[in-house]
Amino acid sequence: MFGMIKNSLFGNTEETEYKLLSSETKDGVSFEVRRYEGAKYAAVSSEGRSFDQVTGELVRKLLMYIGGSNEQGEAMGTAAPIIITVYPRNDGVLSRRLMVGIRIPTLYQQSPPTPTDSAVRIEDWPGMTVYSLQFGGFAGETEYRAEALRLTRTLGETAPFQRKQYFCCSYDPPLKPYGRRNEVWFLQEEP
Repeated sequence: MFGMIKNSLFGNTEETEYKLLSSETKDGVSFEVRRYEGAKYAAVSSEGRSFDQVTGELVRKLLMYIGGSNEQGEAMGTAAPIIITVYPRNDGVLSRRLMVGIRIPTLYQQSPPTPTDSAVRIEDWPGMTVYSLQFGGFAGETEYRAEALRLTRTLGETAPFQRKQYFCCSYDPPLKPYGRRNEVWFLQEEP
């Protein structure tokens, strides 16, 4: 546990690189279109509990893993953002199924340490193009849903993005009191 805290507070944070395809403003709402390359991620999933009930627990599992709770005992530094994949129902309410992922830092991409927690999986995520809307403050289900609705309205009905899932992204450690960065990402449909 100490390794996770030390790693998240004092370790290096590697922000996932992307190619900015465009930066746009519609109806006073600014968003970006970005391209992320494929990479290895550590991921954990949950079904049956709400977003706010389970995200802290799942994020802790990932921070423990990259903080040294792995078979090699490697503290890998931290990566940002933490990406929470959610699955909204038709009414916008989030289903009780979600997945949390964090990109394995570059130094460990070729050969990630083996997790000791059986709930943590190492996955190859494909490259993706996303519509990204940034906002501040502490974010839970209510805030992410509100920002997702704002991005949906801004993009309109004809924008080519997946509506069955979206990503809730957090860039900051849980104890950071101000200047927080959160984002909602919509996965662009590939032509």
